[in-house]
Amino acid sequence: MAGGTGSRMNSAIPKQFAELCGKPVIMHSFQVFYDFDPQINFILILPEQQVETWKKLCEKYNFQIPHKIALGGETRFFSVKNGLEKIIGDGVVFIHDSVRPLVSVETIENCFAKTIDKGNAIPVIAISESIRKTNKKGSKAVSRSKYKLVQTPQTFGVNQIKKAYNQPYSEHFTDDASVVENTGEKIYLVEGNLENIKITYIQDIVIAEALMKNKFID
Repeated sequence: MAGGTGSRMNSAIPKQFAELCGKPVIMHSFQVFYDFDPQINFILILPEQQVETWKKLCEKYNFQIPHKIALGGETRFFSVKNGLEKIIGDGVVFIHDSVRPLVSVETIENCFAKTIDKGNAIPVIAISESIRKTNKKGSKAVSRSKYKLVQTPQTFGVNQIKKAYNQPYSEHFTDDASVVENTGEKIYLVEGNLENIKITYIQDIVIAEALMKNKFID
């Protein structure tokens, strides 16, 4: 999934194309999955207006990992649906944010193993800070032990996720797991990795570079 525009980074360059340690963020994300299994069939979901830019970047950086391109839709739901339509046959699908270049091979392995066993998996990490629930009257402290931060790749059996995306769109769908959950399926959690941050703001590039340069990430 690569649908960013760069608005929250105050940049004319979409965040997935921002340079990180010598190459675009998105290429690092590709590489981790390629390291996990070079036989993976990659489908990159891009807004139509970014396709030519991506092709030029592939030439500039000599990017040679084979992949297909699907066009993004009006919302994430329709973008994912467009990507799923390009999958032929059964198997396991990882739906990953291209701006999470620090996902570890171990996290991908955890998701794959749980999906083979249970049908789906999403990586999560514990919340380390205190949290509060807000309402019109103010706020109230809640136990962080009851909550998790959700990452990607959200991982599913192909038939399960395709069936889920045949539903009508709902504004209550917050991610792929919520779409599947709405069909009555149970969602299974696996341990993610702390470094698997989502690059959203310019500060996140600095953090990601520091993690890579200090060898927290291979």
